[in-house]
Amino acid sequence: QLQLVESGGGLVQPGGSLRLSCAASGFTLDSYAIAWFRQAPGKERERVSCISESGSTSNYADFVKGRFTMSRDGAKISVFLQMSSLKPEDTAVYYCAARRYLCSLNKNNYDYWGQGTQVTVSS
Repeated sequence: QLQLVESGGGLVQPGGSLRLSCAASGFTLDSYAIAWFRQAPGKERERVSCISESGSTSNYADFVKGRFTMSRDGAKISVFLQMSSLKPEDTAVYYCAARRYLCSLNKNNYDYWGQGTQVTVSS
């Protein structure tokens, strides 16, 4: 069974950092673009960032640009989201999602989703 599993969420103070991980089970990620989405209570799920299948290209929403960085591991099993300078408005459930080859802004174009990990930024 093909699964994505997120980890690394938690409670952090404003200005702090967290590193989220997205691990594949049952397949490898080498043919997939991977995106991170987030959803805060009462809001739409929005894309935070995406990394291409090769890892050579990544793009970020304006509200995280310069603070968040995506990377992939050489084993093609995991993808990471390094989050720095966190703000209270970053509080949300963060999901990773996979689709073949190319990134997409549209969440409906992703084939696999993780269960989500909660990130709470609060003093």
